[in-house]
Amino acid sequence: MSDTAETPEAQEAQTPQLSMQRVFLKDISFESPRSPMIFQEEWKPEVGLELNTKSRQVGESVYEIVLEITVTVKNNGNTGYLVQVQQGGLFVIAGLNDQQLHHALGAFCPATLFPYARENIDAVVVKGSFPAIMLAPINFDALYIESLQKQQAETKQ
Repeated sequence: MSDTAETPEAQEAQTPQLSMQRVFLKDISFESPRSPMIFQEEWKPEVGLELNTKSRQVGESVYEIVLEITVTVKNNGNTGYLVQVQQGGLFVIAGLNDQQLHHALGAFCPATLFPYARENIDAVVVKGSFPAIMLAPINFDALYIESLQKQQAETKQ
């Protein structure tokens, strides 16, 4: 046996940890400025999607990630409805290097929150008396890589 064996606590500190503690709805907004007249028109929706994420450390190894999604649906050029959702989550993240932490905050955590945001968007749209809108899956890894490439290009200029 070696005298240099690590304690279980030291081994645990080095083991990467990433777990979701809580999912919460931080904010939701629904607007249908042309109701009820819009329900009398032929429905040919044009869907626009905006996506953003924010993260901040709120405790030792605890991070809040907020996925912000805005869905604008137009019909014949006029706004049918607008939904804005801020889906939040608390994640415990430890034992990652800076690059891994940045990737977890920018891609993994938002991807974990997306199904919850999508469900909340769908529910409020249906309550507004519009057809359900099930947003297509989003590749957060690709968005993260695109964001890194954009930052690198801006740094080189």
